[in-house]
Amino acid sequence: MKVIKIFSIILFSVVYAKAQVQLPIEPVFQNTYNKETRSVSGKPGKNYWQNSSKYDLKVDFNPSTRLLKGKVDVVYINNSPDTLKEIWFKIYPNLYKKGSIRKSKIADSDLGEGVQITAAALNNSQLALGSLQIDGANMHIMIQPLLPGKSIKFNFDYNYTLNKGSHIRTGQVDDGSHFIAYFFPRIAVYDDVDGWNKYPYTGAEEFYNDFDQFNAEIKVPGGYAVWATGDLKNANEVFYKEIATRIASAEKNDGIVDVITEKDLAMKQVTKPNTFNTFKFEAKNVTDFVFALSDHYLWKSTSLMVDPKTKRRTRVDAVFNAKHKDYYEVIDFARKTVESMSYKFPKWPFPYNHETIFDGLDQMEYPMMVNDKPVDNREDAITLTDHEIFHTMFPFYMGINETKYGWMDEGWATIGEWLISPMIDSTIVDEYGIQPTAASSGNKDDSPIMTLTPDLKGSGSFTNSYPKPGLAYLYVKDYLGEELFTKALHNYINNWNGKHPMPYDFFNSMNEGSGKNLNWFWKSWFFEGGVLDMAIKSVDKTDTGYSIKIENKGIKALPIDLVLNYADGSKETNHSTIAVWQDGAKEVQIEIKTSKKLNKVTMGSSHVPDKVKSDNTYNVN
Repeated sequence: MKVIKIFSIILFSVVYAKAQVQLPIEPVFQNTYNKETRSVSGKPGKNYWQNSSKYDLKVDFNPSTRLLKGKVDVVYINNSPDTLKEIWFKIYPNLYKKGSIRKSKIADSDLGEGVQITAAALNNSQLALGSLQIDGANMHIMIQPLLPGKSIKFNFDYNYTLNKGSHIRTGQVDDGSHFIAYFFPRIAVYDDVDGWNKYPYTGAEEFYNDFDQFNAEIKVPGGYAVWATGDLKNANEVFYKEIATRIASAEKNDGIVDVITEKDLAMKQVTKPNTFNTFKFEAKNVTDFVFALSDHYLWKSTSLMVDPKTKRRTRVDAVFNAKHKDYYEVIDFARKTVESMSYKFPKWPFPYNHETIFDGLDQMEYPMMVNDKPVDNREDAITLTDHEIFHTMFPFYMGINETKYGWMDEGWATIGEWLISPMIDSTIVDEYGIQPTAASSGNKDDSPIMTLTPDLKGSGSFTNSYPKPGLAYLYVKDYLGEELFTKALHNYINNWNGKHPMPYDFFNSMNEGSGKNLNWFWKSWFFEGGVLDMAIKSVDKTDTGYSIKIENKGIKALPIDLVLNYADGSKETNHSTIAVWQDGAKEVQIEIKTSKKLNKVTMGSSHVPDKVKSDNTYNVN
């Protein structure tokens, strides 16, 4: 889709001392400024609001049949200024329902009847099941007008059979292990930009949820341990005393604790010897709730102080199949990721009490949980672990609409992976997505980053969400410098954690926090397409050394990294940030002061995509 189809010609700019580049803006965002729910400073406006819910979840899961029976009681609070006449829900397991529209391939053996709602009530009055209008993963219910400031209560009894194969973020992992996400009817987001989020879930695009409160009771057969979003409230009731003691110890100590060992499993001394055990969890101000269970997984745990001011600690868990040898180090990778996030990048205390890495069949993040498949080598284990944990900040701490703007979270997880992986292992040079970005730039699928996620095609579905925004963040970090970039990023996080930031909230928060209008950069990188390609045009001798002319064949600002090879065998590097392109030049001169004879100049960097590399080397006569 071309840019003109996505954005109107209404223009927007923040007022600064100088005339600045303006960003195109859709009318729906302009309306938020008119209504003062958002502001051009990047902060929430004086009239900002968001809705929320309180969920009581009761689940009975049978691992043998994969039948999940659930009861959900939810109270929804309308904090908006609007009177609501209908409520929209998401029923994500209907991705596996016969006849549902989906982009992801699902085996016929995994297709079924979807979620069966057997009873429904509104404000304690029974609802006719025929009044539930279900279309794929969307459901909406007409209601008596819900006034601003009022609440409404729904009750549902439901069941569905969890998928055994076609594992798309959720499903059976092996004969005794399951990762269960998106398992209950939940109320969709109603926001100040679009109203109800009616985008269908197709298995491709990800999620957008409000910040809610969850109380969950999960009943499973004896012998099965359960891990979940939120805090386990009854460890002593469901685990053997020694297991509960180890969990408590891990929460207080830096060392690694083997909470569940192979010996514990062999002796069947993990969970209380009951026919069934009910695990109780509580989570506040989170965007989702998921759980996992296994009757044969090992559990390693540790904790660390993430906030020296409050002395708050985060417990980190690795829960895995003993035969997956790569997982024995995951506890170390996970701990170092949480530490790096808290103290190095983005230098923000890890926001939740625990983070569990579960040995599953995907590469997917959830609040306080990660579902990561086993991998073949150590580097992949590191980059997968830190990428998924980094999502804790984006989209969970920052309530991002991934359905429309996948780049607002995946781009951050990508730069997080690039920066944190070498902190864990200094030999790693993580070039995730760089070559695909270079190769596809300027092609038919290379649409602007601001293209809505459901509209992305081909290679752009990956590059627009992951490496392209990740590179943009990396280049701004390089341009501003560590201290100023951190200040700007913290301004964004301060403004929008626990809320729903949109693209302009990010752009404006970074501008305001840095004290620099970066619209010149945002416009070309996020709103426009074009090839990513630079060339060395010439190298000329000057009175003080050499003048190197670099051409940018596209419109996006890229850093310039040069290696200078001298006749005496020595080498020198030269780096220019994106600042050299700030005034819109197509060519720049880089002056090298030296008395030595220059033989060759080579341009390139592991994190600068360049489509045509044949013009990146210049032999000096």
